Parts: sequence; C-alpha cells; structure tokens
Amino acid sequence: MKPSNDTSFFGHPGGLRTLFFTEMWERMSYYGMRALLVLFMTASLQTQGLGFTVATAGAIYGLYTGAVYFLGLPGGWLADRLIGGKKAVWYGGIIIFAGHVVLAIDLQNLFFVGLILVASGTGLLKPNISAMVGQQYGDDDGRRDSGYALYYMGINIGSLIAYLVTGYLQENWGWHYAFGAAAIGMAIGLIQYYFSNRSLSPDSVAPANPYQGAARQRAWMGVYGVLAIAAAVIVLAHMGTIVIEPVALAQQVAVVFTVIFFLYFGFIYFKGQLSDNEKKRMWALFLVCVASACFWSGFEQAGSSLNLFAQNYTDRVLESGSLLTSWFGMDAIPTVWFQLSNSLFIIILSPFFAALWINLAKRMIDPSYTIKCAVGIVIMASGFLVMFMASQYAAQGLKVAPMWLVTTYFLHTVGELCLSPVALSAVSKLSPKRFAGQMMGVFVLTYSIGNIIAGLLSGNFDPEKVEQMPDLYLQIALFSIAIAIVIGLMSFKSRFWEKAGIEEKA
Repeated sequence: MKPSNDTSFFGHPGGLRTLFFTEMWERMSYYGMRALLVLFMTASLQTQGLGFTVATAGAIYGLYTGAVYFLGLPGGWLADRLIGGKKAVWYGGIIIFAGHVVLAIDLQNLFFVGLILVASGTGLLKPNISAMVGQQYGDDDGRRDSGYALYYMGINIGSLIAYLVTGYLQENWGWHYAFGAAAIGMAIGLIQYYFSNRSLSPDSVAPANPYQGAARQRAWMGVYGVLAIAAAVIVLAHMGTIVIEPVALAQQVAVVFTVIFFLYFGFIYFKGQLSDNEKKRMWALFLVCVASACFWSGFEQAGSSLNLFAQNYTDRVLESGSLLTSWFGMDAIPTVWFQLSNSLFIIILSPFFAALWINLAKRMIDPSYTIKCAVGIVIMASGFLVMFMASQYAAQGLKVAPMWLVTTYFLHTVGELCLSPVALSAVSKLSPKRFAGQMMGVFVLTYSIGNIIAGLLSGNFDPEKVEQMPDLYLQIALFSIAIAIVIGLMSFKSRFWEKAGIEEKA
C-alpha cells in the first residue's frame, strides 16, 4: 500500500475522521448502555426494573460483555473472507442500532433480544473498525501510531458523553430515555458514516482474503445456518420453551472459553513448527495472556459491583447552591457518573505514560512486558484495597465520600495504562509472524474470560449483605497481587526468556 498524502484530519488521512466519529458515537452507545445494565436488572419491579438478584444480574452482565469480545472473532472472519471492513462496520452499526431501539421500546419483555443484537453488532463492528484505522496508512507511514492515539481519544470522548448523558437521563427521566439515548448515539454515528465513508482507503472496502466460487457459497450457507439456529434459540427462550439459568451458563461459558484458549494456544505451540526462540516468546506471551484475564476480571467490576456500591453506599447528595443544583435542578450525583472518572483519567494520563516508557528506555530502564503487566495488576489490586477500607465504613451503616470510588477508579486507570497497551504490543511483537492474526484472536479470548469472571465475582457483592463486602474486596486484592508476584517471579527466574535474544527480555 502506497503512503497517503492526505492530511485533511489533523495531519492524518480523511478516512480517520470517518472512523474517529463512527467509533466515538458507537462507544457512546455501548458504554452508555453498559453502565445501566446491572442497575436496571437489580432495580425493583416497582421502579420499572427487572428485579433480578445481584448474582443473576452479574452473570448476565459478564455473559454480555464477554460475548462482545468473543463475537469479534467471527466478525473479523466475515470481513476478511466475505464482505470487507467497510460493509462490516455499516451492517454492525445497523444491528447495534436495532438492539438499542428494541431496548428503548420494551425493556421488560425484549431485554435479552436487545442485548443479543447489540452484542452481535458490536462483534461485527468493533474489530473491523479498529483494523480499518491501520488501513488508512501506507506500510511505511510514520503517522500510524499517532493515528491510533487520536482514534483512542475518540473512544474516550464517546464514553465520557455516554456516562454524562445516560447517567443524567436515568436519574431524572427514567430507564427508557436513558436506553433511548444510546440508540440516538448510534444513529448519529451511522448517519455520519454513511455520508463520509467515501474518504476511506480502498483497502478498507474489499475483503482481505476472500473466499471464491464454491467455497464462498459454502461459507454463506454456514453463516445463514448459524443465524437460523441463533434465531430459533432466541425465540424458544423468549417463549419459555428453553429455560436458561444465567449463573450456571456463565460458569460453563467461562470454562469453555478457557479450554478454547488453552487448546488453540497449545496447538500453535506444539504443532506450529516454531523455532526455539519463537517457543520462548510464546511462553512470555502466555504470561501476558494470564495477566490480561486476571486484570480484566478485576477492572470490569466498574460496571457491576462498584456501580452498585456507588448507588447504595456512596454519599451522592449535592449541596444546595452547587452548580449542578442551580443549573440542572439535580440534588444528587448520578450513579453512572462515577464511571466517567476512568475516561477522564485516561485522557489526562495517556501522554504521561507514553513519555514515561520512552524516558525509562533512554535511561536503560526498560521493564519487560510481563513485569509491566504484573505492575498493572498490583496497581489495580491497590484499588480494591481502597474499596476494602471504604466498605468497612459501609458495613457500619455509613455513606462514604465520593473520593473513595474516584481514588479506586484512578488506580484502576493507572493499572490499565500499565497493562492494556503493553499487552497489545506484546502480542504483536512476541507472536510468531505467520500466526500473528490468530494469536491476536486468542488474546482477545482473555478479555472474554476476564469479563465473564468479573460478572461471576460481582454476583457476590449483594447490597443486602454489606457486611461481607470488605472480605470480598480484600480477597480480590490479595489474589490479584499473588498472581502478579507469580508472573513477576517466572519472568525473572526462567531462563527461557533470558536467552530468547529479543529486545523485550520478557
């Protein structure tokens, strides 16, 4: 691919503008709805919620967020083999929009139908729009990394808008308006994508490695077959013919995803005809994957247990005469607004961390991938130590100050910045080149595993049993620290990576 001379979007190709705003509005719809899920499911029937137990709501939350990442695997396959990235993003956005509309119209009766549509559409849109960002640049275009940084900023702007809008609407107007705002956000993203997608690179349009002839027909028949089976299961479940127990299903899915991870990873390691150096790098990559699953199982408490803590045990009352009270008539901080701390801290801290790694490298201090991931887990765990102390006050019947949660989100964000971009870089650099795409898919499974475990863990944080919360937060913190120590020790002690001959020395 030739370098692009287009500099129409802050010095970047015009196609990045299209992807930036599409992803910004899609993330607004995704995070806006995600922030409401556990709150809505655990709300009583009298307040137009679903009245689910915390355990059931947590399991459904974990299944939903885990499915979003898992469905990115077939979503990427569809784009690469059949329809191309441009159509994948368009059709994925339409499916997401349809899901949000279903939720806004009939939350009580069509809740699961809406979730399935949003998860399916996100699985089609999310991996392909991320890949399309890179396709806007030539192979030797030095703007690529800064382009992804700009694109990542769009994600966080979208999440900020999501929390502000849906949080306000949920507290002051009700559930239907809050879920409806997510539909409007996706609609705006689709409209601007439709009118501006002509600026996308030609590489974004056609499938990268398309099936031809009979193979293409068989692939489409398989797709139609899967869709028909999925539709039948949805209809039967909605009619009550199939009864699904969410907690048991989440446990089974977590086991299945974990088995798939080990089998695929093992197949590449033992049957991929790897060299000795490639096998040593694969061991380092395995530790990164373990760190990733552990981290996200803790980090994703943001939308579940921490969300419930904000609602039930945080002093959200605003002083009379405050800006929000005077201008917007609000008497309390919306529960969802605490989650926007993560987006704000990412926007503020990302440049600092980018400079930190560069300056450490200049001083010949270059921690390995696994050490950086271990540090990220420890910092995340320290956030739960903060919650351990906060929940002790809550167990005494007190409302805690907002700064406890804000501090926790700050520490979780610092941990995220230590681990998340580092882990992605590790996958791209440590994977055997001929298996790079497949290894990224295997790595994405760690997101799914972590999210489902997060949902199962959050089911233990029942607001009716607040006396148990301190011990639960402490257990998560200590277990995470133990995992980080094991990963760190294995990285230091094992001669596999010491002699790998790679600059990361992981």
